[in-house]
Amino acid sequence: MIAGTPPPFDPELAPALEAAKGGPLSGGRFTADMITVLRAGTAARTPPVTDDELRRGGAFEISTWHVPGPEGAPDVPLLICRPARTSGPVPAVYHIHGGGMILGDNRTGITGMLDLAEKFTLTVVSVDYRLAPETPHPGPVGDCYAGLAWTAKNAAELGIDAERIVVAGGSAGGGLSAAITLMARDRGTPAIAGQLLLSPMLDDRNDTPSAVQMAGRGIWDRGANEIGWTALLGDARGGPDVPAYAAPARASDLSGLPPAYIDVGSAETFRDEAVTYASRIWQAGGDAELHVWPGGFHAFTGFAPQAALSKDAIAAPAAWLRRLLRR
Repeated sequence: MIAGTPPPFDPELAPALEAAKGGPLSGGRFTADMITVLRAGTAARTPPVTDDELRRGGAFEISTWHVPGPEGAPDVPLLICRPARTSGPVPAVYHIHGGGMILGDNRTGITGMLDLAEKFTLTVVSVDYRLAPETPHPGPVGDCYAGLAWTAKNAAELGIDAERIVVAGGSAGGGLSAAITLMARDRGTPAIAGQLLLSPMLDDRNDTPSAVQMAGRGIWDRGANEIGWTALLGDARGGPDVPAYAAPARASDLSGLPPAYIDVGSAETFRDEAVTYASRIWQAGGDAELHVWPGGFHAFTGFAPQAALSKDAIAAPAAWLRRLLRR
């Protein structure tokens, strides 16, 4: 493994990164005993998106469902945002939130999904999976798959086109999206039209050159990544027996998958695992679109949405989704 000087951050993103310094997710500050404090602090700083905000002035109808979870597990909450004033089935985005496997709920990150939904007349189904370390693997991915399977089975009742369900997520949500796509392929159901993986968290080994380069730098550095994976996998993290449904980079076969959109910043921990995952899809004869945003740190579009790089990174998945839905 060769890991030279870290790539530079985009100059326009620098003020946002500087403002994040001192926060628990900025380089080198996060420790495992901070998880509970981090959750409380995140909730205090970022109040959840309200139903009224989700409705967007009447553009969406909002409902919450509790659907059967994995065998022996609690029901899985689904937040469903359906376009108002539409008739007939519409495509859907099945959204899995980020948060390093340890943070967030089904309203985390939903604003970006609603932007896509408003643009293309989509239903958003957002899953509230159980978090690690309280619920280790396979709990989170099991919840996500159960919610997806229920959504597809009940698509007609929900006004969803069952043949055009796209799974989507960022960071941990991107990794879980990749995992349930593998699971659906292996089980033969449900059909998935595409997978939208935004800076996905794919590899528990945490040993790529980009992980080494970004130790102590940026947002969600190598140390934070180790904490997230250890919360999910315990002592198994990085060992020989981690299954692909926990860490999709471990999959031996990436053939037979639906089209993928994968993006990542050049200056973040997940760069090399995301690039490798796209390359392996191509090597298996699959369809993947890869974007590596130069100078982007993890989640830079959320920290600096007005930066030129962020605007491009927000526009690109929308363009991919437009082409996918026209197929």
